[in-house]
Amino acid sequence: MSKRNKIIYWIATLWMSLGMVSTAIVQLIQMPEEIERTVDHLGYPAYFLIILGVWKILGTIVALAPKLPLFKEWAYAGFFFAMTGALVSHFFVGDPFGEIFPSVLLLLLTCISWYFRPESRKLVNP
Repeated sequence: MSKRNKIIYWIATLWMSLGMVSTAIVQLIQMPEEIERTVDHLGYPAYFLIILGVWKILGTIVALAPKLPLFKEWAYAGFFFAMTGALVSHFFVGDPFGEIFPSVLLLLLTCISWYFRPESRKLVNP
């Protein structure tokens, strides 16, 4: 892996991780403004935030940990589904791009991190 690709991978992965953990914390503490702004507005139950928050933290741990290639694939897939789900949910309720942008950014960072991950972090077929 080239030095350039390592730099791209670590920048994208660290920013993705920061975004996932920070949003997970907000979801887990269930701030009333967050519940009103997202859950009620999008039509999801409040407990959905706890599920998302826990999975984002676990996924971030796996994404940053060495080895565990199968779990890494699951974590990236989970991030991809969560961010596309958020993007589509905001789009269908008619939110402006400013509300959709965080999901787009985290989706982009997830894809970049996955694409540039080192061989040691990839699932290799026997």
